[in-house]
Amino acid sequence: MTKKEIVRQISERLDLTQLKTKEIVQQTFDAIVKTLLEDGRIELRNFGVFEVKRRKARKARNPKTGEKVDVPPKNVVTFKPGKEMEERVRQMTNVPYLADDEEQAVGAEVGNGRSAHDDGVKKTPRPRARKTS
Repeated sequence: MTKKEIVRQISERLDLTQLKTKEIVQQTFDAIVKTLLEDGRIELRNFGVFEVKRRKARKARNPKTGEKVDVPPKNVVTFKPGKEMEERVRQMTNVPYLADDEEQAVGAEVGNGRSAHDDGVKKTPRPRARKTS
């Protein structure tokens, strides 16, 4: 879903113009960013918590050359969903599987070698599209 689609849905529900709704949505996003920049944390009840954290410097490897490189420390935004969102997401049944490369990236991001979505249950991978010439 894109911001444009969010604006369209909200404008239809509230019977507002898309232009006015877009302004409201953008102001909301801007307020979230401003709060993160000023306070480093914003808690939205029944939704979740956005927080700025400092990622430590680390050694990494260039996948093309195998050369070791230094990755400097950096600030990242984390999101922890609220209980209500967690529960509603757990009940979803139409969630697409991640592609293998996406799942590995998520697992690496989590930092434990497992996917963030790995619940210990072995899942059947999606069939890959065949290339046709």
